[in-house]
Amino acid sequence: MELKDRFLKYVSFDTQSSEMSESFPSTDKQLTLLRYLKEELETIGLKEVTMDEYGYVMATLPATPGKEGAPTIGFISHVDTSPDMSGANIHPRFIENYDGRDILLGNNIWMKVEEFPELSFFKGHTLIHTDGTTLLGADDKAGVAEIVTAMEWLVAHPEVAHGKIRVGFTPDEEIGRGVDFFSVEKFAADFAYTVDGGMEGELEYENFNAAGAKITVKGRNVHPGAAKNKMINAIDIVAELNGLLPAAERPQHTEDYEGFFHCVGISGTVEQAEISYIIRDHDSDKFEHRKQLMWDVVNFLQRKYGEEVLTLSMRDQYYNMRKMVEPHPRLIEKAKKAMLEAGVKPLVKPIRGGTDGSRLSFMGLPCPNLFTGGMNFHGRYEYASLTTMNKAMNTIINLARIWAE
Repeated sequence: MELKDRFLKYVSFDTQSSEMSESFPSTDKQLTLLRYLKEELETIGLKEVTMDEYGYVMATLPATPGKEGAPTIGFISHVDTSPDMSGANIHPRFIENYDGRDILLGNNIWMKVEEFPELSFFKGHTLIHTDGTTLLGADDKAGVAEIVTAMEWLVAHPEVAHGKIRVGFTPDEEIGRGVDFFSVEKFAADFAYTVDGGMEGELEYENFNAAGAKITVKGRNVHPGAAKNKMINAIDIVAELNGLLPAAERPQHTEDYEGFFHCVGISGTVEQAEISYIIRDHDSDKFEHRKQLMWDVVNFLQRKYGEEVLTLSMRDQYYNMRKMVEPHPRLIEKAKKAMLEAGVKPLVKPIRGGTDGSRLSFMGLPCPNLFTGGMNFHGRYEYASLTTMNKAMNTIINLARIWAE
């Protein structure tokens, strides 16, 4: 199957994950695509194809004769799409030989080059974008499609020597639970790459340290006509809390290695309200400082309004994989070589986010991240370059060969 057709098939599955769910996977609809992938991997000729009780799909492309001693390399992508926007009833649209101008998504919704300057890079490419009503799902169905298509190509070209290759597909990456039950021992790879990046050439082995925080505020509702010295407005308190955090350290004002506090949700009434944050920083000391600042702000408001009024729950989500990947420089050197042979200029940069690979690296599987060609993830402005997607697929093929040389 052509890469384009495979990608379009995958995005037709609604696989949105849910932070509100306690199950794993968080939504049953992810399992529909995972079952489809299991059958597809069997059909294209991969071996040891499994899907366990958690939905993890794993498969093997056996080593070509004489290359059994090469390192076993894995390629991993996730199937879920972000809870931030609907991933149902996606209607992809196409532009061949993109002219570098603003793009009409639909319903008078424009993606403007002035607002998304990276579009200029893709002039001349074939683009796939949304109709403005959903996300596209390139995060990370582009990666899934690239891996499967690369494996199908390798099966059809046994003359290309390679070692044992393992592939893995996970649910719930978008909500930080993607490898909660992933068995590194069962996956049995020496090294792996997540195929979950964006811009052409991205090669990432640094990511944020990450935590999530939720503050619950219990107010006291009294008729506003008689509220003086009695009412405690929970909505006002969450607004005050947000104002006490540094406004300049929000995602829209930061870049590169700069960390942030990001408010991702507010809900409630006068009686009770909740506010949720993600906390990010590449530097581990600054990360700990950010978490402490959150505690300090909550403690201050507890002293002001009462200890019982505010409750903070906070947990670490993942850590910067740099210290786990740097001892294995071949991972990066070979990825650069594979990209150059695919006509791609490597773009080594820190991830302003995280991947399954960041957690897997701390679980004993060093796992940097490769580009997919998807852009503007998690919203209506998401698009993918089919031109770059083909280069990503060729990078995977090249890596399979290079690790066996």
